[in-house]
Amino acid sequence: MHAKYVNPFTDFGFKKIFGEEASKPLLVDFLNALLPAYAQISNLTFKNTEQLGQTSVDRKAIYDIYCENDKGEKFIVELQKAKQNYFKERTIYYSTFPIREQGEKGDWNFNLKAVYCIGLLDFKFDDYTTEPEKNEVVHEIKLKNSSGKTFYDKLTYIYLEMPNFHKTEAELETRLDKWLYFIKHLEDFQNIPAIFENEVIFTGAFDKAELSNLDRNELDSYESSLKAYRDLKNVIDTAWDEGVAEGIVKGKIEGKIEGKIEGKIEGKMEVARVLKASGVAIDIIALSTGLSVAQINSI
Repeated sequence: MHAKYVNPFTDFGFKKIFGEEASKPLLVDFLNALLPAYAQISNLTFKNTEQLGQTSVDRKAIYDIYCENDKGEKFIVELQKAKQNYFKERTIYYSTFPIREQGEKGDWNFNLKAVYCIGLLDFKFDDYTTEPEKNEVVHEIKLKNSSGKTFYDKLTYIYLEMPNFHKTEAELETRLDKWLYFIKHLEDFQNIPAIFENEVIFTGAFDKAELSNLDRNELDSYESSLKAYRDLKNVIDTAWDEGVAEGIVKGKIEGKIEGKIEGKIEGKMEVARVLKASGVAIDIIALSTGLSVAQINSI
């Protein structure tokens, strides 16, 4: 059976649904489903997704979606298809750009606007110190002191661990439940489920995601994006089957073949070769494998 809708875990599908100017109502509704009542959004402005460092030696950050609400608060929305080396560090590094860009020349009192970093994860985060969190879908992280009290409430990280979302259509209760159900199962739908039929926002999302509504160029872009996504998934599955790694971009090589193989350059080079052929950015490959840019470029 052919798919009727795009896969939202592809770069194209994710940006088609949430990252276009015409998609603003969908993105606002999705973010409001995540955010507390005091942080609700009425309007958003898309910003340049490429952020440069303050000096020539600073690395740049390229976001999937970067936007700002009418109060000047910043929102980074990232699709993460597989865990990569230093995943948390990358998220925190990205969050520094919308903080630093608020700096003003001359007299300034350092009053910052809130920054929200939202990650849609197509993998198990599996990075906890306490057992009860292992099956949670939504993880909200703020800076807290040793007593667990919030030290700074203007920097929030929200991770959505999609493999942990198992609710059926009959079990959906909240607006966020509906969005997570939509995202997780979109590619499998052949018709709009009854729970969404009278929802203008969701019927609009289905319309944007329908493959028959894409033009030739968009279809070509989607097919390329889908191939890259499937290739990445295939490499992850192959790596796992061979005991090389639990995840291609997880960065931790946990499998053991004839002892600990974490440092095997051959395996890392093979992973980098497949990712490079699939169009993955060099800096992401470097983060994923621990190889240098020079090593990757030599492939």
